[in-house]
Amino acid sequence: MTTSRTIPIFAAKTASTAAPLEFRVSPPLALYVHIPWCVQKCPYCDFNSHEADGAIPETEYVAALIADLQSALPLIWGRPVTSVFFGGGTPSLLSPAAVDELIAAFRALAMLTPEAEITLEANPGTVEAAKFTGFRNAGINRLSLGIQSFNDEHLKALGRIHGAAEAKRAAQLAGEHFESFNLDLMYGLPGQTHAQALSDVETALGFSPSHLSCYQLTLEPNTRFAAFPPVLPESDLCADMQEAIEARLATAGYFNYETSAFALTGKQCRHNLNYWHFGDYLGIGAGAHSKLTLHDRVLRQMRWKHPKAYLDNSRSGQPIQDETQVELASLPFEFMMNALRLADGFPPALFEARTAQPLSNILPKIRAAEAEGLLEVGPERIAPTLKGRRFLNVLLERFL
Repeated sequence: MTTSRTIPIFAAKTASTAAPLEFRVSPPLALYVHIPWCVQKCPYCDFNSHEADGAIPETEYVAALIADLQSALPLIWGRPVTSVFFGGGTPSLLSPAAVDELIAAFRALAMLTPEAEITLEANPGTVEAAKFTGFRNAGINRLSLGIQSFNDEHLKALGRIHGAAEAKRAAQLAGEHFESFNLDLMYGLPGQTHAQALSDVETALGFSPSHLSCYQLTLEPNTRFAAFPPVLPESDLCADMQEAIEARLATAGYFNYETSAFALTGKQCRHNLNYWHFGDYLGIGAGAHSKLTLHDRVLRQMRWKHPKAYLDNSRSGQPIQDETQVELASLPFEFMMNALRLADGFPPALFEARTAQPLSNILPKIRAAEAEGLLEVGPERIAPTLKGRRFLNVLLERFL
């Protein structure tokens, strides 16, 4: 299942650095939980998802996740967890009882704050009213629905297992059970017209979601669409769709706070905001990634990717497949790759807090981007201009 649940952007793996670092304050900490199974792999999806062959090994996997968290506790000891995100794959394949057991374990083992945002991704083809009630009772307080489109023809082209009627029913149920919920939409779909893209947005608005994710379909490597590419709308038409969608959502009161994310006031996804602010996250589950700031270094971890390998290695207390230390020289670029996705940018002091180095190290690059009209620079914030947001890759190249 592909949604706007955003995998945080980071640079290529780096070797250990010899330069000293000193982090005086730990960044906020989030918990990501990866559920790797789905009913059917979508042809555009490049996430770590695997088609379930019958029932998923729920009991065994829940035990592995809890053991994974226990093994990670020394790295996060004493740090409050401000958000939890169940991503996938299709987390709604889990039973409410399993979700309840996991959240109870998170509260018992980690310092999960009472007001933590706890999001679960759901596929319209794998949910019903009873499950929504169960998820809400288990502690899920935010739902993210992978709608993608309300058009049967386009859903079929995307290889989705649900139809338009199921999408509408799931969106209605989400609104009845959750005060905060997100609907994922895609545009630039095979055969899609400008009017059809806007029609999907209008349908979504009819359910009054607190948050919308609207992003263009792209052909990712190692997917079925990459091997057998469909005919997509021309780039100029996709750009027109994007501008029209942004304008329509703005008039409806949704703030485009991140590249593809729109929210009503106060309803931004706190978990994703932590990514973009270069906060820390512990990822548990098959293929999950972590970024953890210690007093003198930043670690990146990746869990075993294949579900069987993850389960096998978790039993022996070795859920981590790869761990690396981020070089001092890489931190500024990694910070900017995340923070410049936000419309509001970042306060200058945040750069030093997250990278343990002064902003003056990259000030010439900031001034050069400002001169090109890509950045707005002030004492309170540094943010991409409209031009900078439109040409984000060009802007980010200035910090390589």
